[in-house]
Amino acid sequence: MSGEIIDLQSWCETPAGHYLLDWEREQYERAVADIFGYHALQLGLPALDSLASNRMPHRWRAHCGIGSLAANAAPWPITLHTDYAALPFSEGSLDLVTLPHTLDIHPDPHAVLREVARVLAPNGKVIISGFNPMSLWGWRQRRETWWMRTTREAGWHWLAERCQPVLPENLEFISPWRLRDWLRLLNLEVDAGGGDRHGLWRPLLRSASWLHRWRWMDSAGGRWWPVLGAVYFVVAVKRVQGVRLLEPRWRRAASAAQQAAPASLVPHRRESAVSGSVMASPDTTDESVTTLSQT
Repeated sequence: MSGEIIDLQSWCETPAGHYLLDWEREQYERAVADIFGYHALQLGLPALDSLASNRMPHRWRAHCGIGSLAANAAPWPITLHTDYAALPFSEGSLDLVTLPHTLDIHPDPHAVLREVARVLAPNGKVIISGFNPMSLWGWRQRRETWWMRTTREAGWHWLAERCQPVLPENLEFISPWRLRDWLRLLNLEVDAGGGDRHGLWRPLLRSASWLHRWRWMDSAGGRWWPVLGAVYFVVAVKRVQGVRLLEPRWRRAASAAQQAAPASLVPHRRESAVSGSVMASPDTTDESVTTLSQT
């Protein structure tokens, strides 16, 4: 079965792939249900419909490359074939972008994330899921990849075939901490309301029965070692700093000239510049006049 695993799409048909898809489908359905807007886009992983529970009127599913995907491989039609690092959308035109393991399979994940930040509208959201290199899955993938490469270089091809990784070989794991740094540089803020979580604590096994026997690790891992989950799930929001529109100088001068001078609310009192005394009002008597200076 390991020889049939060519890419992530075919790996999703294995028992471990079904285990991953069930957990991520639940996370995406919960996250995108209350995100409103007009345009949503999913990049990668045709085996998972991350926009199924979203109610935006325009939803696209994109795939990188036409010939690498069979016609009946996706449960929903693919509407766009494009490079994830060069999206055919104008700046600030999308309200939601989902990246299910897109950064794991692309040769330049930082360019993909930078392109997603460009097409996102202010306060738009991006949802990212990927493999955690600090988990048991990541540790086993690195161990078997190193052993397979070592046996091939030594000429032991018969041993290399028996030590093929359970996950596809072309995956590039990105740690959640490194992803947070990238998001911060692109003004993408992780959602404070549960925008960062982990899942899948069972060992990476090929047998469905053995995966079922280790199901108790999901409850224990979520309580005792949550950051060691095999998959991370991040929701980020694009923040744009507020700006002030500056008017032309001639428009400010014209508006200031048309403005009337405000009337004073303080009673007017006349002072004599010569005597320095305050003049009394006509309705007061002579005794109420106070002399401030004597001549």
